Parts: sequence; C-alpha cells; structure tokens
Amino acid sequence: MTEESTSGAPQKAVQEKAQQAKEQALQVTSSAKEQLQVASGSAREKMREQVNTRSTQAGHQVDSIGQAMRKAGEHLSGQGYELPAKAADQLAQRVEQLGGYLRESDADRILGDLENYARQQPLIVATAGLAVGVAAARFLKTSSQRRYQQGKPSPEPGGSDELATEAGLSEPPTGGSVALPPTRT
Repeated sequence: MTEESTSGAPQKAVQEKAQQAKEQALQVTSSAKEQLQVASGSAREKMREQVNTRSTQAGHQVDSIGQAMRKAGEHLSGQGYELPAKAADQLAQRVEQLGGYLRESDADRILGDLENYARQQPLIVATAGLAVGVAAARFLKTSSQRRYQQGKPSPEPGGSDELATEAGLSEPPTGGSVALPPTRT
C-alpha cells in the first residue's frame, strides 16, 4: 500500500500543476481578448472620428462648389440662357444637398447608407469597384516602370550598348526592332 500512496502523490501533484497551468492560460487568453477588444474599440472610435472630420470638411468643399454653380446659373440667366441656367440651378441644389448631408451626418449614418446603397445597387457598386481596381493597377504599373527605369544601372564596358556601337549602329536598339548595318556587295 505504501507504493500506491507514494506513486499517487506525484501523479496528483502533476495533475494539480496541469490544472494551474490551464487556469493561467485561460487568464492570459481572457486578458489578451480584453486588450484586443479595447484596442479594436479604440481603432473604431478613431476611424469614426476621422470619417466625421473628413465628411464635414468634404461637406464644406461641396457646398462651395454648389455656391459656385448657383452663381454660374445666375450669370447664365442674366445673359438670357434660361435652359442652361435652370440646369445649373438644379445641379447646384443637388450639390448643396450632398454638402449638407456630408456636414450633418455622422460616420455610422454614412457607412449605413453606403451599405444600403450597395445592397440595392450591387451592379453599380461592382462596376465602381472594378473601375477603381483598374485605375489602381494602371497607377501601380506606371509607377513600377518609372522606378525600374530610375534604378537601371549605367551600361557596362563591353555590354550590349558598346557592342551595338561597334557594329555600326548609331544607337543601341530599343523595343522589338533591331537595326542592321549596311551590307557590302
């Protein structure tokens, strides 16, 4: 019996240590989750503040555009161009409405309205996303080519540029065409 009691004690101690390790791991995990929630809440709040600030600024800028359109409409009306003046006034009214919406709306309302619009008009949103993607790809391609050209090393002695000059070519070949020297007959 003494063998069972002595072998059972270390096993019980190991089980207690394992239980303590599990409890500590759970505490660390819950603490990490809490910290992550606080950090994500802080990031969301900062994003909301940025959207609120930027939308208010955009609202003021859009308002000034609307006012300029309204003045242009008045100017056209004064010169007797009633149809373009009416169109400019209607456009100015819409632009001023947009400016007011941007100024007065908070981030939650703007994002909610965008989500609703995307649900109602998925084709338009997908097309806009495609256009933005294509524009971004073109921009990246152009900037990549520019960086490549700027980072190109100067020609090495004995390189293809020097060989082209020795072969009688006035300029090294560019693109897909190769100029050959005149032949003697």
